Amino acid sequence: MRIFVTGASGWIGSAVVPELIDAGHQVVGLARSDASAAALTAAGADVVRGTVDDLDVLRDAAAASDGVIHLAFKHDIAFTGDFLGAAEADRRAVDAFGDVLAGTGRPLVIASGVAGLATGRVITERDRPTIDGSPTSVRAATSEAVLALAPRDVRACVVRLSPTCHGEGDHGFLASLVAMARAHGVSGYLGDGANRWPAVHRLDAARLFRLAVEKAPAGSVLHGVAEEGVAIRDVAEVIGRHLGVPVSSVAPEDAAGHFSWLGGFLGLDAPASHTLTGELLDWQPVHPGLIEDLDKGHYFAAPAA
Repeated sequence: MRIFVTGASGWIGSAVVPELIDAGHQVVGLARSDASAAALTAAGADVVRGTVDDLDVLRDAAAASDGVIHLAFKHDIAFTGDFLGAAEADRRAVDAFGDVLAGTGRPLVIASGVAGLATGRVITERDRPTIDGSPTSVRAATSEAVLALAPRDVRACVVRLSPTCHGEGDHGFLASLVAMARAHGVSGYLGDGANRWPAVHRLDAARLFRLAVEKAPAGSVLHGVAEEGVAIRDVAEVIGRHLGVPVSSVAPEDAAGHFSWLGGFLGLDAPASHTLTGELLDWQPVHPGLIEDLDKGHYFAAPAA
């Protein structure tokens, strides 16, 4: 297959591209910078220059492909005050793909998130988001819009990713927790730290995206979840041990001051299952779990000067 991938040089995309190529697919990656274009070329992919705002570029690339994996999201603005703007841009891109792919039977696979869909119980692939007009629900509504493309003869699929997609080179939530612990001299968690986050290694997530674009039925919801839930206190304890700093609870009212932008997420209890995903696509994670990956030490390399 000739597969168009947005976010192809990002954290997940840079694992998805070689996964697809190794399986015999031709990859066309969207690149918004010279550095991204060079990385994609080095990985063996073809390059289309543009951004998720260039809707004509997206339409043309999708029309020339056998399927689309949409991973791009404006994280740079989403977590610095304009999540709604990022979510709206995401929706415009998805609508553009849907218009091109309607009636073709080709796959459209998008990345979404599993956290926040429910509290106090394990989230499954059957759970659906609450759409209430909040910025985060605007993004959730996009995943629902993708699933609604199935009756229009699009093999539409949503991969809900764990909040921690870990691995060497990660600059996301886990790396931020390490940096905050280093800066404050204490590895913190909220409350009693018993709240759980699901986790998945990025290489396991990449394989799931490949399986999804190859054979997931139209309307599928898949969970990029390897571990159902890892207690945040356990994560904090590993960080504290590696950095040689104390581990301590942070009061909820102090979350923003201690954890900055991450304070609003860290208290979520969001255990999730991948049982239905595994049964549907024969996907079973094989790479190290979160705690084992943290203990490898690569998250604690001294930051560059």
